[in-house]
Amino acid sequence: MTMDALRDRDMAQCLSAQDLLVGSQVIHTVEIPPAILTPNANPAANGSPGIVRIQPLTLMTMTLISRAARDDASLVPVLMIKEAVVDPALSLEQIRKMHVGLVHYLVRQVNLVSGLGADGEALDETLQSPLGETHLRLAQHFGWTPQQVSQLTPGQVAVYLAGIERLLALENRQETSTP
Repeated sequence: MTMDALRDRDMAQCLSAQDLLVGSQVIHTVEIPPAILTPNANPAANGSPGIVRIQPLTLMTMTLISRAARDDASLVPVLMIKEAVVDPALSLEQIRKMHVGLVHYLVRQVNLVSGLGADGEALDETLQSPLGETHLRLAQHFGWTPQQVSQLTPGQVAVYLAGIERLLALENRQETSTP
């Protein structure tokens, strides 16, 4: 392969930042089957499917949801639906009144449009990634929002992480030296 062909191949594979972000800005129309909307109803009376419009969840949003639901894991699906469903706009109280089958179906659809498996299996990998762990650690220690954390430069992140490590080491020394 010639140098020009190699360069052309490498250029064709190189994505821009906008290319990487475009998927998070797409609004998806999702069909909800009548059997999901009204389970155990007469199939002939169910009618046609309904639709909702949802957007993918971003790492920043999932970090915020994880932080908000730290003490109550049952909030995770409620907050996922609240953040993802854009039409119709739903209140937390409305989501809490939905039947479990509909909530499960919507969470599954949100996971799929967010690039996760239907059961969210990639979520753990994302939150346990170095970037995800960094976001969670800084948010937890300093009380920052994911948006605030994402605006830090790599140098600032390194300084703050080093500061957290020193504070934790100092706390550990004080705990072990206290009689």
